[in-house]
Amino acid sequence: MAAPSSITIADLSGKWIMNKTLSDSPEPALALQGIGWVVRKAVGIATVTLDIKQYSAPPSPPGTGTEPVTHLDIDQIATAGLKGTSEKRCLDMEFREHSDWIFGTVRGQSTFMSIDEVEDDFLKENWLEGEAEATGPDGKSHIYSHVESIDNGWTATQVWGFQTINGERRYARNVLIKKGDKRVEIRLVYDWIA
Repeated sequence: MAAPSSITIADLSGKWIMNKTLSDSPEPALALQGIGWVVRKAVGIATVTLDIKQYSAPPSPPGTGTEPVTHLDIDQIATAGLKGTSEKRCLDMEFREHSDWIFGTVRGQSTFMSIDEVEDDFLKENWLEGEAEATGPDGKSHIYSHVESIDNGWTATQVWGFQTINGERRYARNVLIKKGDKRVEIRLVYDWIA
């Protein structure tokens, strides 16, 4: 289902299901990240639901500020017998470590960003812009996420926002995975549930 116009980058709270028909296959990205064949196949057949809670609070450690920043707590729930994962993002561009059973130990940073601040051409593709989308701090339209694998030497850079896909406004993520001189580009598209 298309994203309601009331849902913007300023508050993504709700439930979203990855639309496998509109999304690119995540398998090449997972392979570059060193994820085993069995897990890649299971991810390919699983239905992945994101339960997002977006709120404002002081930064989580190692941040030391007292001023509120945006937090994104994301529970990823999967079918096909896969254990889900949880992410706690703080949009202040501070690196924080995280570990889970799929990706191992990583360190990541996130922030709001305008498309002009994004450097990679693929990450800039197909975004809705304009006043209706510029609802983040300082009129920014996107969330930027950069993750570095401590265990396996890859990076994952994502830009989140809204795109028009098949005539409908959809929440999407352009994802760039790099390891050495290799790169994989995928787009993930989500259906709004509630």
